[in-house]
Amino acid sequence: MNNVLKSIMFALIAALFGCSEPALQYSAQPVPFNQVKITDHFWSSRLQAHANATLETCIAQTQDSTERINNFIKAAGLMEGGHEGIYFDDSDVYKAMEGIAYSLINNPNPEHEALLDIWIAYIAKAQQPDGYLNTFYTLNHPDDRWTDMEKHEMYCGGHMIEAAIAHHKATGKNSFLDVAVKFADYLGNEFGPGKKHWVAGHQEIELALVKLYHETGDKKYLDLSYWLLEERGHAHGKGEIWEKNNWGPAYCQDDVPVSEISDIKGHAVRAMYLFSGMADVAAEKDLPEYVAALERVWEDVVYRNMYITGGIGSSGSNEGFSVDYDLPNKEAYCETCASIGMVLWNNRMNLFSQDAKYIDVMERSMYNGVLSGMSLEGDRFFYVNPLESEGHHHRQAWFGCACCPSNVSRFLPSVGGYIYAVAGAKGIFVNLYVGSDATMEIENSKLELVQKTNYPWDGMIELEIQPEKETGFPLNLRIPGWCKSFSVSINGQKEDAVKHENGYVVLERNWKKGDKVELNLDMPVEVVAADPRVEANIGKRAIQRGPLVYCVEGSDQANKNWNDLQLSEASTFQTTNASGILSGMKEIQGTTGDETFTLIPYFAWDNREAGRMKVWLDYNE
Repeated sequence: MNNVLKSIMFALIAALFGCSEPALQYSAQPVPFNQVKITDHFWSSRLQAHANATLETCIAQTQDSTERINNFIKAAGLMEGGHEGIYFDDSDVYKAMEGIAYSLINNPNPEHEALLDIWIAYIAKAQQPDGYLNTFYTLNHPDDRWTDMEKHEMYCGGHMIEAAIAHHKATGKNSFLDVAVKFADYLGNEFGPGKKHWVAGHQEIELALVKLYHETGDKKYLDLSYWLLEERGHAHGKGEIWEKNNWGPAYCQDDVPVSEISDIKGHAVRAMYLFSGMADVAAEKDLPEYVAALERVWEDVVYRNMYITGGIGSSGSNEGFSVDYDLPNKEAYCETCASIGMVLWNNRMNLFSQDAKYIDVMERSMYNGVLSGMSLEGDRFFYVNPLESEGHHHRQAWFGCACCPSNVSRFLPSVGGYIYAVAGAKGIFVNLYVGSDATMEIENSKLELVQKTNYPWDGMIELEIQPEKETGFPLNLRIPGWCKSFSVSINGQKEDAVKHENGYVVLERNWKKGDKVELNLDMPVEVVAADPRVEANIGKRAIQRGPLVYCVEGSDQANKNWNDLQLSEASTFQTTNASGILSGMKEIQGTTGDETFTLIPYFAWDNREAGRMKVWLDYNE
């Protein structure tokens, strides 16, 4: 780890602007999404689909089409019967609630708020007198609590804590937060130094407890999170994971102490949640050994185990990783939740370092791996995201294991929180290019930052700086790793801007109200070759433009031999405006010899008639 990173990563920063909880000790702080109004067409359309369809789908599936809410009603003693469904179904309720709460912050909806009040009442009544809360065990196995570390008791509880915090922030009500605090206090009574050992078979509780620390100011929750992380890798695990020959402790990252992690192993989503929790705890407790481990494993994930879409976890047998460079296309698992986890983790790594390479990966996962998980209408979902299909893989209205739809539902309303960060004397960082109107504080002065852009369809970005008074600070603009040429101007005057080693252009001056910055990112069509050690892509190439990966879909290749489609050094490409349900997007028209073909953004595939798809195309040397 370089000396610059060592010197900055544990600096003390003021509290999150607009929030009352203690500040995370990252050297940069994100501008919260409740201070960012998204205005551009690309993300506004995704958020509109979320509000109009995704939330309603999650609500209907949670209370009408499945037994998820009824399980709480039964556990509350208001209905007869046992638990129905999967043992971790409680978590889907909590994630749906978190998505509703996040949506309330920027889009108040009295009906949704009233619905949350009803659900919270059931949940509070289902909570046991000692604070325990899990409908599977309460209804079906009351004497078997904490007997199998795989059974997601802490995982469900972690999602409950996150949902309660979101509800508290959105409404100011304590009803759900009180449930979360009671549960967390119960955990503290049961587990910790001198008490029961515990290794959470599915990580989530670790990052949730840190959030609860920030919401309440009670350090015991941070300490419990740290203790849970330190439990790993010491042969404390017991239960189904540890008893399966083809799983074992590595499946849930319990094979070595977390500070010794170097290679990525096991279940992809569990790993991402673990690394996010490690980063949060390291930011608070000055743990350079955690940061070093995260840097090591990041290189293993990104350089040897990540798809071009930012998806991770190639193997369906363990929903995770196999061996380095094993990245098949048709068989790719690439769970949507794992891509969301990549966003969470990489954002945290950037908050430590202000290194744009982490945002490059975050953006890749967000625009390709996450967005592909939801239809353009917002009402159908992918759990698995292959990079090639023979025409039999389609989004579904719901899943028996429904972690992905509810996870997408809670993620999308929070997108505004990934655009900007503030790092004290280092100034403001513009990490994502999303049309938006944001308010923040810099050098004890309020600032409005207005961003206008048609990104990701073109690379022209305009930023209007509106400080309440003339203020000097650095403005850091990320130059994406895919961008080879760019220009910057301030108030119409071209700047001799240089991309620094950390991937940002730094514009430092005294900023006045109305100052305008224009950043133009050259966005040509790129032909991308995989690492030659990826056997699945030998003799193939992929097409990317800006942050978007493109694919060919059968519906655009009518009357053509699918297997004859290929690229060569002589292939040419031209961007055109898409039509129909893809209207507003840029598609790519390719030509190889006498053959023409159409490529569409990967995230948008399977929104028209059913058919084949592939990202990696044969390449004729």
